[in-house]
Amino acid sequence: MTPSPRRDRIAFVASQSAEAQAAQAQLVSLYGDHDAAEADVVVALGGDGLMLQTLHQQMRSGLPIYGMHRGTVGFLMNEYSIHDLRGRLEAARETVIHPLLMRATDIYGEVHIHHAINEVSLFRQSHQAARLRIIIDERERMSELVADGILVATPAGSTAYNLSAQGPILPINAQLLALTPISAFRPRRWRGALLPDNAFVVIEVLEVDKRPVAAVADHDEARDVRRVEVISDKTIALRMLFDPGHSLEERILSEQFGT
Repeated sequence: MTPSPRRDRIAFVASQSAEAQAAQAQLVSLYGDHDAAEADVVVALGGDGLMLQTLHQQMRSGLPIYGMHRGTVGFLMNEYSIHDLRGRLEAARETVIHPLLMRATDIYGEVHIHHAINEVSLFRQSHQAARLRIIIDERERMSELVADGILVATPAGSTAYNLSAQGPILPINAQLLALTPISAFRPRRWRGALLPDNAFVVIEVLEVDKRPVAAVADHDEARDVRRVEVISDKTIALRMLFDPGHSLEERILSEQFGT
């Protein structure tokens, strides 16, 4: 039998809300606190925004992240409790996700490289709809999409903005990406596509001077882009911990049935 991984040394992080700060103070008094460089696990106290921030901060550390809900939206978080935290960490199930890598080139030739855990989105910057060309694995799939924008979502991000844009919910272990238009005007009935997670997605912006477009990887934005490349970065494995019976897989499945 494989021994349980050591998760004794905890690094706590919290959002700036009074609720999260109070929870951090209480938990530190009970379990101590370590610098992330010396910790076995990071416990994040807040909402999904803090979880995404923590995942970005620990992207290359290899540390598992266990979230407890002390914020607004808590889809990626476990229930909050001060009791037997080390026992919960030992029993927690691990989910591994890979971020997207965005390489956006703007009209000045500057290249912007960022990672996204949820999605890479392109948005119109003006009152006029964006005109976009879609290329998948070096093959043109759509010569022109007229829309407010388009996004590429991971399974972990499929229940976030992607779902609000009427995109599909993807099981967390599905080797897929969702390509979802944002308020498509032409072709009006196009609802997007499901792509293998090793697909190389290129979005080219047509009429870049007349119809400027911004590209956003989670919270990192590049303005006035003319070409955006997106691919899943398999060199990075993000480890998220969930209580048994409340895994991310189960939450995403339940979301499909509205429960």
